[in-house]
Amino acid sequence: MADLKERLLPPKPASAINLRDSSYRPSASGRQPFQAVDVLGLKKRGQGLRSWIRVDTSGNSQVIEVDKFSMMRRCDLPARDLRLLDPLFVYPSTILGREKAIVVNLEQIRCIITADEVLILNSLDNYVLQYVVELQRRLQAAGVGDVWQPEGGDVNRRGNRNLENMFGNTSPDYLPFEFRALEVALEAACTFLDSQASELEIEAYPLLDELTSKISTLNLERVRRLKSRLVALTRRVQKVRDEIEQLMDDDGDMAEMYLTEKKRRMEASFYGDQSLIGYRSIDGAQSISAPVSPVASPPDSRKLEKSLSIARSRHESVRSSESQTESIEELEMLLEAYFVVIDYTLNKLTSLKEYIDDTEDFINIQLVRY
Repeated sequence: MADLKERLLPPKPASAINLRDSSYRPSASGRQPFQAVDVLGLKKRGQGLRSWIRVDTSGNSQVIEVDKFSMMRRCDLPARDLRLLDPLFVYPSTILGREKAIVVNLEQIRCIITADEVLILNSLDNYVLQYVVELQRRLQAAGVGDVWQPEGGDVNRRGNRNLENMFGNTSPDYLPFEFRALEVALEAACTFLDSQASELEIEAYPLLDELTSKISTLNLERVRRLKSRLVALTRRVQKVRDEIEQLMDDDGDMAEMYLTEKKRRMEASFYGDQSLIGYRSIDGAQSISAPVSPVASPPDSRKLEKSLSIARSRHESVRSSESQTESIEELEMLLEAYFVVIDYTLNKLTSLKEYIDDTEDFINIQLVRY
């Protein structure tokens, strides 16, 4: 009987044979023990190279391949911030100001903005391509350089509005690089959400008017689906609005986003320390070549140098605080402009929801009468 069973049944795989080893024992609760997972394989997939579009301060662009850890070191960002940009995950709209970068996650626009470059995940999405092209157009001088074009793709598709058509104005020249890049990202997000709201309006009002004249199961189902889309879109618009409002209410977060000013202060501090070291080395060389008696060298020079250093540091701190206040005002005005835009989109969706609620009340009254 055993020989017949072996001839008829297919051979068992090696994994099934290994389960019969003495090392395999079920737990007291009857559950199977933990089986190994290929953690190294998962880590390697998470650390793989990704394609990024890099745009510098002059508007020049290139496609680069960078792994996760190199990007973390390059922008001085933790892993949790880069996770917000992962296209495999869905996160609500977020704008984070860090020490050397601004992390932007606004609808389709997911990018890292520094004082020297913008790094955006390479994508064939129309609004992502519009963001790159519009940013280049604003950064480049007239007739200098070529605007980046995707391979085999047309940026302007039917039914999508260009950023320039909606907002018209370009970034002011006095804004630093990171604010210009942030403004274009805000424009792209506001444009996309407003277009979605307009399309919903165009579809909703005729459908609701038809439902009031002809109550049917088909029309009721269409209105139910439309209301579900309206709720989802309202949440997304509300999140962008809340994110902008939260930034405007926190001066510290806005000051953290002024990357060009922080970089300038860091460079000035570095070169100031270098010049002070050079001055001290020269002064030390003179003292070595021409020694002076300790009695004849009072410490007045050291006191004067210390006083000048304190006065210089106070002056720099006052000047930096004044420039920081001006920068916060500039950024606050920029955010307020797009807060008005996204608030207008939210009001449109709110009005549409009220119209749907009034229509439902009217239908319920009609159903009660009949």
